[in-house]
Amino acid sequence: MAFPHLQQPSFLLASLKADSINKPFAQRCQDLVKVIEDFPAKELHAIFPWLVESIFGSLDGVLAGWNLRCLQGRVSPVEYSIAMEFLDPGGPMMKLVYKLQAEDYKFDFPVSYLPGPVKASIQERVLPDSPLYHNKVQLPSTGGLGLHLALNPFEYYMFFFALSLITQKPPPGALHVRTSDCAYFILVDRYLAWFLPTEGSVLPPLSSSPGGPSPSPAPRTPAVPFASYGLHHTSLLKRHISHQTSVNADPASHEIWRSETLLQVFVEMWLHHYSLEMYQKMQSPHAKLEVLHYRLSVCSALHSPAQPSLQALHAHQESFMPTEEHVLVVRLLLKHLHAFANSLRPEQASPSAHSHAASPLEEFKRAAVPRFVQQKLYLFLQHCFGHWPLDASFRAVLEMWLSYLQPWRYAPEKQAPSSDCQARSVSERWAPFVQENLLVYTKLFLGFLSRALRTDLVSPKNALMVFRVAKVFAQPNLAEMIQRGEQLFLEPELVIPHRQHRLFTVPTFTGSFLSSWPPAITDASFKVKSHVYSLEGQDCKYTPMFGPEIRALVLRLAQLITQAKQTAKSLSDQYGESTAARPFLSWLGFYPADTNGSYPGNDLDEMGQDRVRKTDEYLEKALEYLCQVFRLSEAQLAQLTLALGTTQDENGKKQLPDCIVGEDGLILTPLGRYQIINGLRRFDIEYQGDSELQPIRSYEIAGLVRVLFRLSSAINRRFAGQMVALCSRADFLGSFCRYHLLEPGLSDRRLLSPVGRGRAASLARGPRLSLRFLGSYRTLLALLLAFFVASLFCIGPLLCALLLVLGYVLYAVAMTLLTEQGKLHQL
Repeated sequence: MAFPHLQQPSFLLASLKADSINKPFAQRCQDLVKVIEDFPAKELHAIFPWLVESIFGSLDGVLAGWNLRCLQGRVSPVEYSIAMEFLDPGGPMMKLVYKLQAEDYKFDFPVSYLPGPVKASIQERVLPDSPLYHNKVQLPSTGGLGLHLALNPFEYYMFFFALSLITQKPPPGALHVRTSDCAYFILVDRYLAWFLPTEGSVLPPLSSSPGGPSPSPAPRTPAVPFASYGLHHTSLLKRHISHQTSVNADPASHEIWRSETLLQVFVEMWLHHYSLEMYQKMQSPHAKLEVLHYRLSVCSALHSPAQPSLQALHAHQESFMPTEEHVLVVRLLLKHLHAFANSLRPEQASPSAHSHAASPLEEFKRAAVPRFVQQKLYLFLQHCFGHWPLDASFRAVLEMWLSYLQPWRYAPEKQAPSSDCQARSVSERWAPFVQENLLVYTKLFLGFLSRALRTDLVSPKNALMVFRVAKVFAQPNLAEMIQRGEQLFLEPELVIPHRQHRLFTVPTFTGSFLSSWPPAITDASFKVKSHVYSLEGQDCKYTPMFGPEIRALVLRLAQLITQAKQTAKSLSDQYGESTAARPFLSWLGFYPADTNGSYPGNDLDEMGQDRVRKTDEYLEKALEYLCQVFRLSEAQLAQLTLALGTTQDENGKKQLPDCIVGEDGLILTPLGRYQIINGLRRFDIEYQGDSELQPIRSYEIAGLVRVLFRLSSAINRRFAGQMVALCSRADFLGSFCRYHLLEPGLSDRRLLSPVGRGRAASLARGPRLSLRFLGSYRTLLALLLAFFVASLFCIGPLLCALLLVLGYVLYAVAMTLLTEQGKLHQL
């Protein structure tokens, strides 16, 4: 692609837009690489917003861009390799970003596409707590559509990249795409490894002009008066440099801003979604006073009045539900952050390492999780636990939660394989992390309990989730650390002079990450209380994880696990009995059809016998782990199991759902309804209507069944009198006709409906002929097989038909004699 050397930016943009329609993907990328290398930043500035949008799609989701979330190497290897090379952290696109960064260009990003809580906060003229938005909010210019942010090129690029995970909806055909194989997921992993390195320092930009933190842009329109959540702190980077004799001693100090920006953008775009109640609870007393002061002040000087508070806060209450792909990407972020934070050497990770000699990257590693991720992740998880459907897709949220709970899994040191118990024990060095994240362990465990108590534990996927959680919390020493953290929170405040002035308020997360680090809190009790009160408010009612309330719920879950194990065993036994008792002749169509329409092995057919065994193993181990964590004895479990009536009856079958006897029969209790909904117990439902009017089965030919029904109905109407006369005879002929023309066992059926008992007499039917068995695929297949075998022995169709009729007559005579003999024994 050849462009004139003095081409105007507008013409360059038009040419690229035309090429995006007319040229193939590979050629377009080659042209873009040449343009980025040959053109100066002044001309590239005009194409940058269009290029970012063409790659990641539009913010409203209309334009899909390169569709990175569905692009896979094994499906489209050429396009995949080209896109990954172009968007790589050291690729042409990042070179363009750094080229524009060196010239201090700014790009407008509309506030309306930010996450709901951020958008509502900015519209309320309250500056969000993240330093990502400081000195960036601008009023709309003349003719502008709304508030916008003035972002530097790196921020603009990362905003689009992160938001494309939420705004871009995958096409219907991409539902079965594996997330970990997609270009977007792999790019996230590469960006994290590049900008948040676990080894070495952040690599400098691949540009001749090193990028640095751009100064705050001078507002092009009057600045918006904002109330901040706290005081603006000086930059930690500036504080670090001011204490250095030579700023060139640590090159990473010039580039740490990219790591900070990347993490802030990912956290803000992916985790800053929650309900109105959580948003209001997060507001610190300082912020509430500032907002109140702002609302009482005179706002007539502004271009437009502030949006009413209630309207602004409700503006972000749209039912946001993260997708499974969204959750998997967040889990990738958490796992990398744990590895990033744990990459500090032991001497650097100690509290005494907070000194002027520490590099910005080391301080960033210590503070990344507690200062950026902890608060918003807790609220994000709480939102998912409360709004995610009660199905197996919750496994993605569960694994994200469990990954965050276990930072020791991503520590570089390996435990000595001396003994299995010691190898799995959680080291005491993680006690501060457990205490500072107490609610993530305890309150979210309570949320999981409430979900587990409402799910069908017979399902292997649900049983696996209970097993996973129980196994994690049963790790040696973890429960003890959680219990010590709760004791620190619940211990009373002593009236000591140096503690009288303490107020438990939301800690200020304002200012850049590189803002002055607060002094280390040595009082563990105060630290735990500050954590809880900052997330739940000072008036929160904390429910101890090892208190009587949660213990009662755990006992209830243990009962349901026992019930689920019995239900799975019962289903397995029913399936085995029905398979063993099914005669061979039933497969050939010579056995009475199943008029009840029940399929005892239906649930097991979907799960499979291997899955049933797996379910039993998961539930058995989960029960064992829960007993370890909460110190439950076998005597307690046995007593509570008996109290709920989950034991089998004397016949070895499951009892009916819990009911009470009313005027019209049995009435389900709330416990009985719960047992039916979760598949723990069920009624033995039988079809008690006219067998000829049953719905057509999948093993029947619909048209043939209807024709045979009309034919048999005509015969029954024509010869009704003769059939009654034959069946009323007391000799062998009468017995033979009753065996064929009367429904077997009709008088012996149990009518479960109380209304049906009053109409039992009207349900009695006279003798009739039924030809419906001839409409079964099995019957027709058996007849064809019989004629085929007869042809092999040189037996003609007519003789074969006569032999089949003769054989059936002999079979019917034998069954008639056996039936009559059984009736004589009953008398």
